[in-house]
Amino acid sequence: MGYLAIWKVLEEMMIDLRRRGVSIPSNVISDLKYARTLINVLRADPSRLETSQKIEECLNNVESFLISEGQRFGDKYVEEWLKRLEEASRKIDEEESVSRFVPGLPREQRWIRVKPSDEMPLDSLKALAEELKLSHEEQSDGYLLVYGEDERIKEFVKKMATKHGLKVEK
Repeated sequence: MGYLAIWKVLEEMMIDLRRRGVSIPSNVISDLKYARTLINVLRADPSRLETSQKIEECLNNVESFLISEGQRFGDKYVEEWLKRLEEASRKIDEEESVSRFVPGLPREQRWIRVKPSDEMPLDSLKALAEELKLSHEEQSDGYLLVYGEDERIKEFVKKMATKHGLKVEK
């Protein structure tokens, strides 16, 4: 579920309701802030099921309050926000493109995590990384962390895509 996408829609709705003069209780604001913190915690450690449950609880509390307050402005207003929330719930949290900190890597190096598959087994991924003079290490979750110069990482991705028969667009 796209927790972050839902969080963003709820934040926008809260801002819109405030502009319209609705007073938002501090516990609702706290739940929204707490949900954002938990989303970051979940991103750092996805194995913790109770974190997901707590995020959903916080987001549901905020959504319930905002939707009930939105009733003041008519059914059409509420339906529009519910539609946006439904679309957001179908999204997978993007922000994966945002560079995260990887301990032990020099700042100037770029990196990519690759999950080995039947089409691209671990050995061929390692061989490709070595061919392009990139460093690599296996991670405990089964992914291969490949890192090095930006241009070489781009070349690594292009060659991986070519081996899969995908077109690489610029």
